[in-house]
Amino acid sequence: MKKVVLFAIMFVASLSVKAQSYIGYLTDNYSGVNGVISNPANIADSRFKTDINLVGVSGFLANDYVGVGYSDLISSDFEYDDDAILSLSDNNNFSGNVDVLGPSFMFNVGRTSSIAVFTRARSFVTGNEFNGESIDDLDDSIDESQDFLVDEGDFFAAGHGWAEVGITYAQELMNKEEHFLKGGLSLKYLKGFGNAYVAGRNVTIDYDADGATLPNSSTIGTLESTGDLIYGRADDYDDDNYDYEVPDANGFGLDLGFVYEWRPDYKDYEVTGADGEKTVMKDKNKYKLKFGLSLTDVGSVNYKGSLMDTYNINNTITQDDYDNIEDSDDLQNLYTFTQATEDMKAGLPTALHFNADWNIKNNFYLNFNTDLSMRSAGENNLRTANVFSLTPRFESKWFSFYLPVSSYQYSGLQVGAGLRAGPLYIGSGSLISTFTKNEIQGADIYAGLKVPVYYGQPKDSDGDGIPNKEDGCPKKAGPIENNGCPWGDIDGDTVMDNEDKCPEEAGPVENNGCPWVDTDGDTIMDNEDQCPDEAGPVENNGCPWADSDGDSVLDKDDECPNEMGTVANKGCPEPVVTAEVQKSLNEYAKTILFTTGKSTLKDESTPVLVDIISILNEYPNANFTIEGHTDSVGSEATNQQLSEKRAKAVLQFLIDGGVSPSRLTSVGYGESKPIATNMYKDGRQKNRRVEINLAQ
Repeated sequence: MKKVVLFAIMFVASLSVKAQSYIGYLTDNYSGVNGVISNPANIADSRFKTDINLVGVSGFLANDYVGVGYSDLISSDFEYDDDAILSLSDNNNFSGNVDVLGPSFMFNVGRTSSIAVFTRARSFVTGNEFNGESIDDLDDSIDESQDFLVDEGDFFAAGHGWAEVGITYAQELMNKEEHFLKGGLSLKYLKGFGNAYVAGRNVTIDYDADGATLPNSSTIGTLESTGDLIYGRADDYDDDNYDYEVPDANGFGLDLGFVYEWRPDYKDYEVTGADGEKTVMKDKNKYKLKFGLSLTDVGSVNYKGSLMDTYNINNTITQDDYDNIEDSDDLQNLYTFTQATEDMKAGLPTALHFNADWNIKNNFYLNFNTDLSMRSAGENNLRTANVFSLTPRFESKWFSFYLPVSSYQYSGLQVGAGLRAGPLYIGSGSLISTFTKNEIQGADIYAGLKVPVYYGQPKDSDGDGIPNKEDGCPKKAGPIENNGCPWGDIDGDTVMDNEDKCPEEAGPVENNGCPWVDTDGDTIMDNEDQCPDEAGPVENNGCPWADSDGDSVLDKDDECPNEMGTVANKGCPEPVVTAEVQKSLNEYAKTILFTTGKSTLKDESTPVLVDIISILNEYPNANFTIEGHTDSVGSEATNQQLSEKRAKAVLQFLIDGGVSPSRLTSVGYGESKPIATNMYKDGRQKNRRVEINLAQ
């Protein structure tokens, strides 16, 4: 049975190996189109105008069954049985790959998206849950004729080779100040080259060194086995004529990824064009921290008309039968054999990738990466080996150097080194540990050539922060607002046009480059007008005269500017004719004397009338009535006429003395309003009078 197991394992292993690829190099921001392997979002906002990969090859192998030192391995007298170090357990595993990235290229579509087209040839081998202790016991015990029992249970091994032609689209999803997010999707057409797998179900082997007696009475060992062995493969893969034909096998796959970048200094990487639109520098890494998450190799290849061989090994055979096993025909003679033809689906080695990158300072970075298999162990399941890597690196446009320190499932801790120098990239995730460890359980290596076309720093000849191709005046520094040109002074008033509110009319600096105007039309320019929006005389600095008390007499003419008055009284309130004033007037009036029987004023009345004029002028807005009265001597008609003439005589004197005639009226009452009896001389004297009364 050992030959069956070993034959199957070696057959699958002959397909070559697959797991992780380009360890260390894919953490580089200058990995270009190669970056789609781990995360399709990588090509958006990349450092490349375009990147053309000519060829790249990566190989990887890891196992937890056998290890060997590098010096022993290259020694001419190396013996596997003596020099190999076995790590036997009831669950040994192995995994590996060869990944060839063929002609591939990427380019940008606009400012925010990118496209890549890539070709790959890949092969993969994986084995899980092998009982290494049983395999070793099987070999030793049969050779030494010792009894043993192997409880192998279930085990799996699979190999697959295929080609991919893929297209990737990546797009910026968010670019908001310090937060940046991009996503990408790869769609892949798959062409299968070959697929095979071996599986064991409930396999047990019981070896009895003296299990059978021969006719000559000697004994021989026997192997009693149970369980099933399944061997599936693409039709004609193991044709005896070795005429290889590409199988009828096709499929589709996809990769999906996202990358988030934290850019605390995002303003340092913004470029504003002459049109005012802001763009981000393409030639710079902008982040302080970057996180990537991707799911790769989702899909499968369907092999039409594949062969499924099943061996039911519930049987007991002798050691001679075991020793004579040479090929599958011998197995079919010993065990129950069935074969079926059916389509066989080979799933891709789906994996989840998480990546965190820290820009320590300038060109120095520290990267953490993990690759986790999303496939469980099972028949025809391809599984990547889980890897955790910590990679410090120096990175620049034309040169990068990496020192990945990785923990590999199955093969333990590995230390490697790699570099990128222009078009060349080369390295290994296990380079250093290969030459320093006594026990090597895994190794990898990669190398490739490409044609990188990097973004350059935008040329800015005048240093105004606007690239020449977007600068209206590339040789003269100027602000963005003026299309990169310096501000001019069209009207020559020394006020630059960007600050000149009247750029085509000369004006002083203090008026923002505009000529002074006379807004209120009062002939005083606004710069000298204390009331530029209200017309006013020059003598009041362009402001209208005020009327503080609102009496329509302007303050400049108002003798009482804070007290409402009359125009006639020069803005002051009019004096009120009181009863005392009225009485005083009439007392004066009593002393006005006339020639007997006539209306002629006597000379001695002149001082009295002058005093009356003075009193009346104290009340310029008051109107007065001059009333004439007589006694009853003579006819009534005569007395009436005499009283009227005397009243008019006084009125005329007052007018001649300066009292406005509009303020005065005269009236004669004759003898009709006596103030005393006319029977006596004293009474008649009192009745002959003139009164000056306030007009009502």
